[in-house]
Amino acid sequence: MKIVIVGGVAGGASAAARIRRLDEHAQIIMFEKGPHVSFSNCALPYRLSDEINSDQRLIMMTPERFAHQYNIQACPNHEVLSIHRNEKKVCVKNLISGETFEESYDKLILAPGASAIVPKISGIEKAHTFVVKNVADVSMLYSFLKENKVKKTAVLGGGFIGVEVCENLIHAGYEVSLIEAMPQILRTYDYDMVQILHKEMMDKGVRLVVNDKAIGFNDSNVLLESGKVVESEAVILALGVRPDTMLAKEAGLLLNERGAIKVDANYCTSDPDIYAVGDAIEVFNALTHQPMMLSLAGPAQKEARAAADHIYGHAVRNHGYIGSSCIQVFDYQAACTGLNAAQCEALGFSYDFVYIIPQDKVSIMPHSYPLHLKLIFEVPTGKILGAQAISKGEAVKRIDVIATLIKFNGTIDDLKDLELCYAPPFSTAKDPVNYAGLVAGNLLENRFSQVHVDKVRELVEAKACIIDVREEGEYAQGHLVSAINIPLSQLRQRMDEIPKDRPVYLHCRSAQRSYNAVMALQGYGYKNVYNISGSFLGICLYEYFNDVSKNRKPIVTAYNFN
Repeated sequence: MKIVIVGGVAGGASAAARIRRLDEHAQIIMFEKGPHVSFSNCALPYRLSDEINSDQRLIMMTPERFAHQYNIQACPNHEVLSIHRNEKKVCVKNLISGETFEESYDKLILAPGASAIVPKISGIEKAHTFVVKNVADVSMLYSFLKENKVKKTAVLGGGFIGVEVCENLIHAGYEVSLIEAMPQILRTYDYDMVQILHKEMMDKGVRLVVNDKAIGFNDSNVLLESGKVVESEAVILALGVRPDTMLAKEAGLLLNERGAIKVDANYCTSDPDIYAVGDAIEVFNALTHQPMMLSLAGPAQKEARAAADHIYGHAVRNHGYIGSSCIQVFDYQAACTGLNAAQCEALGFSYDFVYIIPQDKVSIMPHSYPLHLKLIFEVPTGKILGAQAISKGEAVKRIDVIATLIKFNGTIDDLKDLELCYAPPFSTAKDPVNYAGLVAGNLLENRFSQVHVDKVRELVEAKACIIDVREEGEYAQGHLVSAINIPLSQLRQRMDEIPKDRPVYLHCRSAQRSYNAVMALQGYGYKNVYNISGSFLGICLYEYFNDVSKNRKPIVTAYNFN
């Protein structure tokens, strides 16, 4: 068996290694048009801050190691120009020597990845622009910044790469502006959750510009649609990627409307002798049952293994993907899995969600932090559809737990019943994910009603009855401008102050005490009471970035972020 692989990073290298484990006698040739094979794509931004202190540390395997350890012929600086399907050959160009030659194959695996989007913006040809797609890219950017003693940088695009580049540039001492055309960064998170990260970036010195887009350059200064000018000496383009599928298109393989390669459950293309994996393909979404594109290293490696297995007749069970991811944003961990609320809304799903803020570990322990956890579930089945978590503490492991349940079609009942490890330095006896399942169950059973932090401003402006059940000292340190303070400890003695003829909205710091207040009022016959999920802490974080960036009048007398 002679197998040719196009692309030598996550998908291609993983496929090559798996094939060697399955077949010691296969001839495996891997062509990569870039200068390196098997580098750590996801770690590239960390070179800019010297957290990774050399380009060489980004390179996981060399052609020599592939040859010596795996008997795999890895060929960097070799571009596959065309596929001749009838002859089962590829035409290859050695980018160093200029030589062009043909290579035959029995099976061909395409893992070309995706290309960085470079927009056609006026003046871009004169600007100092960079992308961060491979080791050579980040090395070029790093050298330019150092050699030219750059002070001001601009990043276009607020996706994962853009945010990570911003963080590392700040750590390296540069001034950074992040420009995002949409109203928020990191669109895998809902708008209410991402405000925590907006605030964090602003607090750490990033000039964050959202809902505005670049329309031109004056040297390397960025001209915005709003008329503003962002001063910059170097511009990093992080505007997303598009599948690198021209080779597949010219070979006549089936593509979807966005240019990704169509594959079956075994990652076989429309040609039975050609497979495709990684960022260049569409995959099956296990929740929507629709195709999607997913640019993540973990799925790429799973696809590569499955394609190799299928070539050798091993059973492949494709259960689809849900899209789990995480990111470090300065002091915060952020992680998400499955669908967000905006996607559920767009898809017409019947859903509800929980937003809770428990501590990530026992509150009296050092380094215990609030954990912002949003759990999205289907109504009426209780099936878990997605989750997002953001915290200075352990957010990622909570999403890993929920992602596991989603893959097994778990429900909120399964979530509340999970038996998880507990000790005060690591968690709480009722883990935050258990807590989320319990709250979701109460909502599904209509035991109480809630409103979310994104509705509080309009409640304040409408002069709704809002009751703050925190203690008087907490209230004095900052509260909603229209809220009445009736501490939970005084609630039963002061019920005559709470109207029954209009809706009543209750909050505390994180919605636990106000939930108890709601249940107490319902026990005394109140029918129209609502818990404000997220409560004062969530409200402050939701409001702050827009208050500051838009010079908007706050709805709180003072913010509380702790």
